[in-house]
Amino acid sequence: MKISMNNNEKSKKQRKDGISVIIPIFNEKKTIAELIQEIDFVMKTSGYYYEIIAVNDFSTDETGKILDSLQTRTKNLKVIHHQYNKGYGASLKTGINFAKNNLIAMLDGDGTYLPQDILKLIHYSKDYDLVSGARVGKRVKIPLLRIPAKFILTILARILTGIRIPDLNCGLRIIKKDNIKKFYHLLPQRFSFTMTHLLACLSNGYEVKFVPINYKKRKGNSSIHPLNDFIKFISIIIRIITYFNPFKMFSLISFAMFLLAMFVWFYTIFYIGKIADISVIVLLISSLQIFLFGLLADLIVKNNIKENRREEK
Repeated sequence: MKISMNNNEKSKKQRKDGISVIIPIFNEKKTIAELIQEIDFVMKTSGYYYEIIAVNDFSTDETGKILDSLQTRTKNLKVIHHQYNKGYGASLKTGINFAKNNLIAMLDGDGTYLPQDILKLIHYSKDYDLVSGARVGKRVKIPLLRIPAKFILTILARILTGIRIPDLNCGLRIIKKDNIKKFYHLLPQRFSFTMTHLLACLSNGYEVKFVPINYKKRKGNSSIHPLNDFIKFISIIIRIITYFNPFKMFSLISFAMFLLAMFVWFYTIFYIGKIADISVIVLLISSLQIFLFGLLADLIVKNNIKENRREEK
């Protein structure tokens, strides 16, 4: 909402409500010019002081030239060129490091997200630590090959976090610079950046809001490798949950070993006619040890989280 004010009041308002829009880009010559122009138009009408930071991750097509040309014509656009390909997450980190504002909007450079949806997310930014888009709108064009993997990852994340997550790795979100920098040591250089940050926020009790958005069909080729990245995403989900909520992971492993012990016990009684005493005992003891280890690890992690949140206040 735009409010009339004098120059001094406007300057204070801009400093308070400034936002940096970061776009990681790699070989997006078909979409990047139109996307940046749309973002610039949307942000001009928003009433916010803003800057657009386009991070060119060593594109091999004409993307770099297009960005340089746009920078000469777009007042609030800053273009940063990587000298070699660092990855999606590294590009976001570069943009975050250069951002002047604490409030940061992120969206991909492939033209799949609608710039006007940034305003939907900004609406919730004062009350939440992370506002993420959820690609569940009426017009969502997710490639068919990604849907099964997306479904499996979402179910796994829900089991491990205990939270229903409508979209695990949406590339359109509003974050706060002081929040995301707490997790820099965990955030990877590649595509799993957004998912890792989301899981870290949820696991540490930060307030997260999901806002339904639309998602357009991509122009050009994607840099995502479905099978390889699917395996990486699973490993990251397990690693992050173990890092922040070890009891959840260790208790699942402990329970699985207990079930295995029961299976061995029943199998040896009914099919072999002799109880495998040693195997069952070893499995049960291991199950108990893992469970107790999980309790200890969880106590240490929760204590560290409380200390960190106390320091924040």
